[in-house]
Amino acid sequence: MSIPLRNIKGFPPQEILYYRIFVSIVVVWGIILLFRKSALNRDIEFFKALTPSKKVKLLALTILSAILITGNWFTYIYAVNSVSLKAAAFAYMVCPLLTALCGFIILKEQLTKAKVAALVVAFVSIVLLATGSLKEVLWAILIAAFYAVYVIVLKVIKDIDKFNFLGIQLILSGLMMLPAYLSNSNVFPTDSFFWIHIFLIAIVFTIIPLFLNAYALLGMPSSALGILIYLNPIVAFTVAFFYFKEEIDVHQLFAYLLLLLSIVIFNAQLLQRIVYKKA
Repeated sequence: MSIPLRNIKGFPPQEILYYRIFVSIVVVWGIILLFRKSALNRDIEFFKALTPSKKVKLLALTILSAILITGNWFTYIYAVNSVSLKAAAFAYMVCPLLTALCGFIILKEQLTKAKVAALVVAFVSIVLLATGSLKEVLWAILIAAFYAVYVIVLKVIKDIDKFNFLGIQLILSGLMMLPAYLSNSNVFPTDSFFWIHIFLIAIVFTIIPLFLNAYALLGMPSSALGILIYLNPIVAFTVAFFYFKEEIDVHQLFAYLLLLLSIVIFNAQLLQRIVYKKA
């Protein structure tokens, strides 16, 4: 995602966020109304059948999830374009630790010794990489906190079609952004280069990942999903090195290899099951 964001860094981060959300709303609800009306009707009937207290809880969690993911989007875009790409990538190193910790404390998810060892390896890697400014570290923690709590909220919400839920989330995000858009928005952009990148960001880097993220949580502990987020900084490292030609020193390379090792250790049992099934 850093590639299209960097390509349109001449636009204010809030403008990118506005149109990212608005385009995502149009695409998702277009799909729902054209192809998924039956799933939408089932969710409406399910909501009507809930008790008043459960309705309030579901609405509160839905609003909270929209606030969290919108906060994550804005802080990430701002960090990429106004702080540093390293701060944005570093956020996704801190995020899995926070997610696993929240899953353990809030959802009572169990962590085996191997998983604890994987988290320790990841923590060592993070310490090696935390050589930037305090500002970068604080921005990384803020971005990570938004996403970590968002994953926990998604895990709590059940029995709702995940694609329909994504549509509701996006509408709430759009409503939150609408006052700021109406009061502070610049002239409506007409540059086709900008809109190509906005549609790319909306579909490939917003709708698809959020849907897969919510779908994965149906059968995956939030801690496991969280640790897989470590693939993000590894990809960001690869993009920074091969595409943006940023210099990477030996200790950074070692730290990223430690992150990769932590993913393998954390998911060792899953990998063993996959290999066993194929055998």
